[in-house]
Amino acid sequence: MSADSFKERLARGVFSTLLRLASPAYALRLFLRGRQEPLYAAHPAERFGFGASIAPGSIWVHAVSLGETRAAAALIDRLRAERPGMRLLLTHTTATGREAGRALLRDGDTQRWLPFDTPGAVRRFLRRTRPAVGVLMETEIWPNVQHEALKAGVPMVLANARLSARSLRRGEKFKALLAPAARSLRLALAQTTEDADRLRQAGVADVRVCGNLKFDLQPDEALLARGRAWRAGLNRPVVMLAVSREGEEAAMLAAWQQAGEARARAGSPLLLIVPRHPQRFDEIAALVTGAGLTVARRSAFGTSEIATPPLSAGVADVWLGDSMREMALYYGLADVALLGGSFEKLGGQNLIETAACGVPLFMGPHTFNFAEAAELSLQAGASRRVEDLPRALDEALGLLTRPAERDAMSAAATAFAAAHRGAAARMAAPILALADTRR
Repeated sequence: MSADSFKERLARGVFSTLLRLASPAYALRLFLRGRQEPLYAAHPAERFGFGASIAPGSIWVHAVSLGETRAAAALIDRLRAERPGMRLLLTHTTATGREAGRALLRDGDTQRWLPFDTPGAVRRFLRRTRPAVGVLMETEIWPNVQHEALKAGVPMVLANARLSARSLRRGEKFKALLAPAARSLRLALAQTTEDADRLRQAGVADVRVCGNLKFDLQPDEALLARGRAWRAGLNRPVVMLAVSREGEEAAMLAAWQQAGEARARAGSPLLLIVPRHPQRFDEIAALVTGAGLTVARRSAFGTSEIATPPLSAGVADVWLGDSMREMALYYGLADVALLGGSFEKLGGQNLIETAACGVPLFMGPHTFNFAEAAELSLQAGASRRVEDLPRALDEALGLLTRPAERDAMSAAATAFAAAHRGAAARMAAPILALADTRR
């Protein structure tokens, strides 16, 4: 591995200085964010590398947010299966990631915030945790984390790695900062051959194609069954806007109101909106009522495993999925789904989970975050691509009037998801081999 050039050392120095200067503003931002989501304000010392020391030798997995944490679950399960008694050090950046990560912990495991990417904070974190190997999920690049890990002898792996052509081009603008971080990676475990090629161009020396961990995630069967039971009790079809992002809900509501005749032909379906970000739940409820539609919120149905929607919810125009970790329930409810994040230039959300639950899917033009999965899904007949959200709704409503075609898409979706599993096993072996080099 080549030594960093003067320009690269200077770039990291400037970056570190700017982050140090921004630390007070960062702490204030976390405090203010904590008013809406209290977990952000919890354990503030960890954000600066403090915390109790733990025994050395953990497998360190960093999953920044909810999506990365869910993908990490499949890898962590496989690591435990191959290495019983493994101790996990699980870090996050967002509250949704940390909340979801709690379910992955076992006795002896540790959960922390990833420290702010300043040299001092990272060194404190590494001294207190002393992991055997570090695993960054998907797209994470942290110049000081990776530099200090390299100095401390902790091999770093980028798992379930993806790098879009656009991100590669953008990275050229900060090459002096990002190139050393790419070179510092001991290994990248890429989702696709295209991702692998771009990672090599970015400077990663050892890249292997392993597939996408999200294919290895199995839907929660209890939640899926509950959703299907709720759907049976509705006696009307359900159209789902899945993992929606800013701008998409308003566009969907406008298209929904304009599609009155098509909705009537499709059996007067219920619209189910499941937003990506929990802090937007109230905003979207207000959008629905502002559009003159009635809304029933999942949070009002109760949290018991035997909870059922109240009778009043059955006649609502819209259901709002304002709960966390219940996507399988929502997919169990849905007869057809529209993929959030794909109708704005946001790259799309996880369409693999939709397929695993057997739900036919319509997606917009913007799926660069899941480019290969989207293409494979289209080829398998599990999904269809349309140019905009109103067209997607029109196609979805039409599909509801053709049950045999809908069932064929559902079967194709389930088969597509099953055919691409196995990434967790392919990733776990080299990660454990690197961990063993630290023993």
